[in-house]
Amino acid sequence: VQLQASGGGLVQAGGSLRLSCVVSGRNASINVMGWFRQAPGKEREFVAAITQGLGRTQYTESVKGRFTISRDNGKNTVYLQINSLKPEDTAIYYCAASRFSLRAIRTSDYTYWGQGTQVTVSS
Repeated sequence: VQLQASGGGLVQAGGSLRLSCVVSGRNASINVMGWFRQAPGKEREFVAAITQGLGRTQYTESVKGRFTISRDNGKNTVYLQINSLKPEDTAIYYCAASRFSLRAIRTSDYTYWGQGTQVTVSS
């Protein structure tokens, strides 16, 4: 299984971006797709996740109402729509795949990782 993230860029505060994560290769054990981010000097943190089946979602508190995770199973793609961007959202954003449930919010819960895409928000 390989994950390819894209869609990052430099935007002004208040702007929007849509990140994409294309999944190639099949692995029936994958149950949840997630997005994490890592700001300079900080640990990688959970942002959002979505189940493969019913499409149930989970978000970290700081992004609720601004970020939306979705998926298009026909395109093997998971999206992260990011609105009302703030400078503190600046980070490298990673997509990842987990065989666990929607409770998977630790980096160790995820087996497969994409290469990351940089999001930079200017004030």
